[in-house]
Amino acid sequence: MSADPKALYQEVILDHNRKPRNYGELSDASHHAEGVNPLCGDHIHLALDIRDDTIARIAFHGESCAICKASASMMTAAVKGKHTDEAKTLIHEFVDMATGRVTAEDSPHIGRLAVFSGISALPMRVKCAILPWHTLQAAFHAEPSTSTEAGADPIQAPLGDA
Repeated sequence: MSADPKALYQEVILDHNRKPRNYGELSDASHHAEGVNPLCGDHIHLALDIRDDTIARIAFHGESCAICKASASMMTAAVKGKHTDEAKTLIHEFVDMATGRVTAEDSPHIGRLAVFSGISALPMRVKCAILPWHTLQAAFHAEPSTSTEAGADPIQAPLGDA
């Protein structure tokens, strides 16, 4: 018997919202970026310390909705300790899955992040889920900030090489 995907999604979102992993500030970060979703009011700060092309430490903080906070929490847990190339691959897979371009089954590295696979059916919430991922991409490229507003909308703009 398989669990109801909607119930699992809600349970995971609530858990990561109540007890976000890697939440807080990170001193002496080598990379950082700020992400803003004006529509929802999400505003997060992401900091990471990259050593030998590996994400040694990562943290986020800010004010955001439960979906954004859960996505940031799960993202930080998923990429911590990973080579930057692996994290960049995961950015693409997650955004493609969240926007409905591919399924979780078509994303070999997605793992537990598959709980967000149904978010594409909720267009107003997609930006909440992908904001942390675009903020990570911005940090990798030394861009101080990213937004889901108009021309900077990550759903409309290509991800580039991150």
